[in-house]
Amino acid sequence: MTTVAYIANQFPSPLEPYVMDEIRELRKRDVRVICCSGKRVPPRELADADREFWNETRFFHPLSDAQLVRAVRRLGSRNYVELMMPVIRDLRSSPSRRLRAFGHTLLGGALAEELAPLGVEHIHAHHGYFASWMALVAAHLLGIGFSFTLHGSDLLVHADLLGAKLRACRFCITVSNYNRKYILKNYPCVPPSKVVVQRLGVDPVPRGNGAGAKPEPRRFCLLSVGRLHAVKNYAFLIQACAALRDQGLDFLCWIVGDGPERPALEKLIDDLRLRDRVLLLGHVPRADLSGYYRYADLIALTSLSEGLPVVLMEAMTHEKLVLAPAITGIPELVEHGRTGFLYEQGSLTEFVSTVRWILERKASLGGVERAAAENIAANYDRQRNLRQFADQFLQRIAQSEPEYASSLLQQVQLSV
Repeated sequence: MTTVAYIANQFPSPLEPYVMDEIRELRKRDVRVICCSGKRVPPRELADADREFWNETRFFHPLSDAQLVRAVRRLGSRNYVELMMPVIRDLRSSPSRRLRAFGHTLLGGALAEELAPLGVEHIHAHHGYFASWMALVAAHLLGIGFSFTLHGSDLLVHADLLGAKLRACRFCITVSNYNRKYILKNYPCVPPSKVVVQRLGVDPVPRGNGAGAKPEPRRFCLLSVGRLHAVKNYAFLIQACAALRDQGLDFLCWIVGDGPERPALEKLIDDLRLRDRVLLLGHVPRADLSGYYRYADLIALTSLSEGLPVVLMEAMTHEKLVLAPAITGIPELVEHGRTGFLYEQGSLTEFVSTVRWILERKASLGGVERAAAENIAANYDRQRNLRQFADQFLQRIAQSEPEYASSLLQQVQLSV
């Protein structure tokens, strides 16, 4: 039986169900998967099935005194300078981030110590954040391969030590053609064969769950779903709502999600006198989101950075109109005017005018809604894409280690 370890900064997470989906699919193939999490977190807002993952997960931060001692001993058994060379030479990262990387190296030592007696043959990290550095360090200490998945901000915003990770990994999975082209352009030492595009996906909406339950007449409803984080740029959406209100349009805007930006967004809503139009609904369990999609007229995305948003896939499979910035891989998912609508990122005028155009023509846009659902069914079916992922993953880890991955130090020297 093949044994692999899966790690993310925070696992399990209700915001990232695709990680659990991949583990379940690999286990269907008789793969033994060891679940790991960089951060030790309580099982908040997890469904019962997902809570089982929390019960089996091995957490690492903060380390206990005993874990720290064993990690230092494990790191001392190999050339510690070799491990630190990427940190020292990574001039793209700020000094504070490089300092934190020393701590993450200790976490990697603890991960190696935990996995050593379990017969792990490969480590896979989800996202390019600190857990991927832990995976690299642990794989180096254990003499096994590692891989990781890149989504959006972990590639385009917080690319700490990414060159070293890309050089050291057996392969890298990413979610869009845009991401793959970005990697190969900005990290030319990475062989193209190492970077694999694998799309995420969503389940089809059962027949009979359509829009028939909507109360009519009612106000036009915008919906946005996502964590209340600065990268989601909800302040832009709220300012757009003020402009729509000032133009005399009657509408509601629901924002589903919670996060650190909530106090600032509540203040902005009050300052712009939008309490009767913009509602922060807080966290909604994923199983309950379908009702919000069915009710909404337009699903809006205003992010500053994205991978390939599952939120848009979910909206489109519900035959809903979507409006999103024309950034990163989003144009691969949304074809302007045919399966949804795009706007120039940061252009409040274009966003507002597009919303107004949609509101005035909503009744005639059924063809766009149907084309959106057909596109998701053809290209972003969750079960089909999970099978493709597992096929590629198992094929890749079964291949022998390529010659260029012989030494982390050699990789770093070649990439700087």
